[in-house]
Amino acid sequence: MMGERTVMQEALFYSFSLEDHVPADHLLRSIDRFVDLGDIREHLRPHYSEMGRPSIDPELMIRMLIIGYCMGIRSERRLCEEVHLNLAYRWFCRLGLDGAVPDHSTFSKNRHGRFRDSDLLRKLFEMTVARCMAEGLVGGEGFAVDASLIRAEANRQTFHSGEEGLPADLTSRAVDEYMAVLDDAAFGAASQAVPPRLSPSDPASRYTSAHGGRAGFCYATNYLIDVDHAVIVDVEASTAVRQAEVTAAKRMIARVHDELGLWPRKLIGDTGYGSREGADDGAYTVACGRPVDRLRYQPSHARTQLTPSSADIEHAENAGTQRHHPLRTE
Repeated sequence: MMGERTVMQEALFYSFSLEDHVPADHLLRSIDRFVDLGDIREHLRPHYSEMGRPSIDPELMIRMLIIGYCMGIRSERRLCEEVHLNLAYRWFCRLGLDGAVPDHSTFSKNRHGRFRDSDLLRKLFEMTVARCMAEGLVGGEGFAVDASLIRAEANRQTFHSGEEGLPADLTSRAVDEYMAVLDDAAFGAASQAVPPRLSPSDPASRYTSAHGGRAGFCYATNYLIDVDHAVIVDVEASTAVRQAEVTAAKRMIARVHDELGLWPRKLIGDTGYGSREGADDGAYTVACGRPVDRLRYQPSHARTQLTPSSADIEHAENAGTQRHHPLRTE
């Protein structure tokens, strides 16, 4: 006999626990064990008023951003929708079943306001690196450096000639930021060459096709990576030209020494970091005076293997060190 679901009057009380409905092997459970955001309130306190209505909890926003990063949710509007509907996301954000999810505009307002003024995301990054060091995941002996192109939110077909510059009456936050970094060696002062195009919506970006693909307005994100467990120990944004990437590498090496006390013996990078602007080994010497041996890889299109062969590494037994040579391309 076919059964029929009996629709009864709604219960007055429910016994429901989010903890029981998040699988034990869920990714967010593994992440939650290491998330400690207790210090961000004190870090942000000077940027909040002592009067007025209570704000959105900054820890809630950071936890939501972690979900967006780990789950590949790039849209903040969609992120808010997913947190509203997904039980595991609610559990990770400590929202419960009836907790209100912030509006997507809250993220934009805080990113360009309190988060930027307090350099909060840099603080979170340094907290994460410190935790990795405490867990023994950072060796500090060898670093790799490289840059990735990040496309700017700028229309490639809307631009002003670099020779003519921007119109005098063009005003926006992006223009103000562009003017502020004109003398920065990682941005406006990285190269004497006049950029062929300037984007009116994001003039600090650089028009490039460095990867051989479709040209567009881009930035460069520079990474300094500890080679023991591939932990990123520092990051620096720059304009998308090689000279700026070399400058960013020097800044990152100096910063991890000053802030984290890391003194690398080896620096691994492609041949661009051995260009004229960065050819001086002294430029990569850490502030303590400890020299850095550089291992330069050939570009991917010119090499046949990613790692050096045994013939490419000469062991200096007496000194107890290794001397690295550029990879052979034949």
